[in-house]
Amino acid sequence: MEYSHIRTFVLGLFICFGSVSVLAQDLMARQSPVDRRMKSVDSITLERILEREDAVMRTSDLYSTWNTDRAHCYPSSSVPETFKIDLRGFSMPTTSRKVTSLFGYRPRFKRMHKGIDVKVYTGDTIYAAFEGKIRIVKYEANGYGNYVVIRHSNGLETVYAHLSKHLVRVNDVVKSGQPIGLGGNTGRSFGSHLHFETRLCGEPINPAFLFDFAAQDVTGDFYVFRKNRSGSSSRGDAIASAEVKPSSAQASSGERRSGSNHYYKVKRGDSLSTIARRLGTSVSHLQSTNRLGSNSSLRPGQILKY
Repeated sequence: MEYSHIRTFVLGLFICFGSVSVLAQDLMARQSPVDRRMKSVDSITLERILEREDAVMRTSDLYSTWNTDRAHCYPSSSVPETFKIDLRGFSMPTTSRKVTSLFGYRPRFKRMHKGIDVKVYTGDTIYAAFEGKIRIVKYEANGYGNYVVIRHSNGLETVYAHLSKHLVRVNDVVKSGQPIGLGGNTGRSFGSHLHFETRLCGEPINPAFLFDFAAQDVTGDFYVFRKNRSGSSSRGDAIASAEVKPSSAQASSGERRSGSNHYYKVKRGDSLSTIARRLGTSVSHLQSTNRLGSNSSLRPGQILKY
């Protein structure tokens, strides 16, 4: 009888442990895809952290000074030949879609407009375009009015001008999309608007190469800045070479400056007359520069030199 009880007890233990083993194997089998997914997520997170750290390191190579007094304080020699700017993690600086003045030469004022103007009303919230650190918070009566300059980890510096109020201080670290000021009409301004600039080592880049305000989006995940091909570092002479999203492939006008070529990508519905007005040039100039006849037709995506 005792032997029978012992055998029954041992058999019960085997059944119990066997069931536990089977359950454990089933649990491990169910968790395996989860583990693989988590590993993938961890890899993506790690990759992004490494990319961010690499960008910060490259930015520290670009900028050797931290000037909190002057917005444009960089020698032309500091401008790199090429630089890949990461546009991911962006926020639009304003929810307004209405651009009232483009980047480029202004015949009326006989000077360059090194940013774009976006219609905002006094008191509208203005946001940081990317994460970064506030370099300048200042008032300039004969120019920017109340303005903010942010240096970003992707190498860009952005300028937000004619604000009615500052919401940040120098050396504050801000996140993408964080409020930094309120729209206004301060400084040399005719009506409330946001004057927005994107610069690399002081070199102005047409914000329309990076931001599509009408679509409230960026033009691509990256933008490749290229220095003036003539070898000089004249301000604003950058050629768009972005990895562009198809929905916003159009790059807007660039700087017009004698002695250097700039390019415009034709959009659907464009005509020579509308392009000429947008670029501040003439139809005859576009025709002669691009060897176009009076009856030449334009096609979307065509590149015009001016």
